[in-house]
Amino acid sequence: MQFEYGTDGPKVIVVGVDGTDTSMRAGAYAAGLARRQRARLVVVFVTGAPAASRLVAEAAGAVEQAVAESTEDMRRQVHEGALHTGVSTDFVAVRGDPYQELVRVATELRADAVVVGASRRFGHRFIGSLAVRLVKAGRWPVTVVP
Repeated sequence: MQFEYGTDGPKVIVVGVDGTDTSMRAGAYAAGLARRQRARLVVVFVTGAPAASRLVAEAAGAVEQAVAESTEDMRRQVHEGALHTGVSTDFVAVRGDPYQELVRVATELRADAVVVGASRRFGHRFIGSLAVRLVKAGRWPVTVVP
């Protein structure tokens, strides 16, 4: 039997964050996993325009500014975390449906694992959370962080 060099663990880990407590814990967990596995961490920050901004034209500018500010704040947090942990980290900010965007990014990057935070919304028990939908897609190991 010949010894394999390297690891059998993930080389690219995608984590979805949105600023909630559970997503930030998922980010921290994914960073630790990436550090231990010497994997590349890709942090995906998905935003979408609130429905109200589509109905009220005057609100669109303020909403866009708030989205830009939250994106830059998250980019800064990810950068600081990467410096602190020494993990090779990429930050991807996208707009759209979280499930579709995480699937798209993970597929494009040929991710080995996806990490997300558990949903706290009551209705997700019945219609399916982001995590449940990712698991059902069956493309990657999915870790759900409470």
